Amino acid sequence: MNLVTLSLVSLLICASGYTRASIHVYDRDPFREVGNAYLVSGGSEGLAASRTPNPLPRHTDPVNVNDGRSYIRFQNITFRRSEASAAKYSKTQRRTGLVQVIIFEAADRDNIGGSPYGGQRSICCTPDLAKVEGCKQGEVIRIPSARDSSWPVTVNVYFRGKSLTAQLKTTEAPISKTGMYNLFFISCDPSLKGMTMSGQTSWKGPDGYLPGRMAPLKKFYVIMAIAYALLCVAWFSQYVRFWDDVLQLQHCISVVVGVGLFEMILWYFDYAYFNNTGTRPVALTTWVVTVGAARRTVSRLLMLCVSMGYGVVRPTLGGLTTKVMLIGVTYFLSTELLNITEYVGAISDIAGRARVILVLPNALLDAFLIMWIFTSLSKTLTQLQAKRSSVKLDTYRKFSNALLITVILAVVWIGYEVYFKATDPFNEKWQSAWIITAFWDILAFALLCVICYLWAPSQTSQRYAYSEERGEDSDGEESEALYSGTPKGDIGLVKQERREKNGQNEDEFDLDEDDGTEEGKRE
Repeated sequence: MNLVTLSLVSLLICASGYTRASIHVYDRDPFREVGNAYLVSGGSEGLAASRTPNPLPRHTDPVNVNDGRSYIRFQNITFRRSEASAAKYSKTQRRTGLVQVIIFEAADRDNIGGSPYGGQRSICCTPDLAKVEGCKQGEVIRIPSARDSSWPVTVNVYFRGKSLTAQLKTTEAPISKTGMYNLFFISCDPSLKGMTMSGQTSWKGPDGYLPGRMAPLKKFYVIMAIAYALLCVAWFSQYVRFWDDVLQLQHCISVVVGVGLFEMILWYFDYAYFNNTGTRPVALTTWVVTVGAARRTVSRLLMLCVSMGYGVVRPTLGGLTTKVMLIGVTYFLSTELLNITEYVGAISDIAGRARVILVLPNALLDAFLIMWIFTSLSKTLTQLQAKRSSVKLDTYRKFSNALLITVILAVVWIGYEVYFKATDPFNEKWQSAWIITAFWDILAFALLCVICYLWAPSQTSQRYAYSEERGEDSDGEESEALYSGTPKGDIGLVKQERREKNGQNEDEFDLDEDDGTEEGKRE
């Protein structure tokens, strides 16, 4: 791939990657000089083929978004040249400047432009290329696609006389084949340097305006909302049932579960609105990313507190509370800024560079939190081994194994994501790109399910609670775990049976019950 073609398509990818809407709005966008052409990137989206017959491009009124038709519609497209450029011509001249609208599939990217004698590739036809390629000088070089000779699609728009503006009438380009489509507005006329354009294009698929690479996420978030709803039912039924025995840690888990469900619902409504209107609602999208940032922050702080043994080997975080809160606030702000930059509104090239800058601190904070979590988890396991707290130790070992598996999967997936993007510079794998986003939500949900399982509210929840006693009586913990179905008042009897080898008397039984009561109060 030569430098000019790569630059042209890369420019398009950058612009489209930051325009998160199927209605692309152009507000006096300047034409940029690329090689021997001046161009504006109109967008790049994956579109599925129409399910119903599409008419030829025509003037049209808005239609039902679920009509099964796919098209790119041009509305109020206006090109404005400088007064100096218009002054070169007289009022009687018919065509005094040409702008070409080019639509092509990513697979046909080499069909735009040419290279005389194997030299540098040009977008516009030059005298040498006119002889070699048979193109028309002053126009974009277009080579018909081997699959469909009518593609790439070219529409010519002319300036008339001394007019400062030229307008493209409202029309549609029907999409009859599934693919990644690119749109350019190109001029090969040097006198039109400094030209700008305004208007909008609407990119619609058979099921609505949602871009093809994002369309599966709408159904995905429905499934995730159902999954979180089921988890909420299972968790809160136990949470309410054993309210008197609920630990502080379990209150935190409840918050994460509830916020997770709320976030999935908001994501669905965000994509549903996007699909129906072609634009992202700024207020709703801001709410979604804020709730998402809060959920991710609370989830990480929850794992950190669990790893530190909060409520298990220490009653409070003590002097670490300030540090934990500080890292939490910092992580929330970093995640919020990153997500707002990526998802809220139409993003320009400057905002795109800002996003790259914001990714680094967020990644560093994640790495720091992972290191802190594993360091704290190691210390907690050591303390539990020293105290011979078998039930707590077993739970924490399961948690550490689940966390380790999660980190390994995350690292592997990051490697796959880098490979995926490196091997798909033109977004031709757009139909499977949604999996990149979906995986992280699935992984977070799976880890949350493990935490909910390990610390599920029950009548024996207090066995996880912090106790000031040395050793916490490992035999007693094992007895409580083995007899978790035994009513709480009978736990003293279980302990007494373990201690007595021969018979029991009523006085000893009553005494042991009282000790158990006092221990419960301390916990």
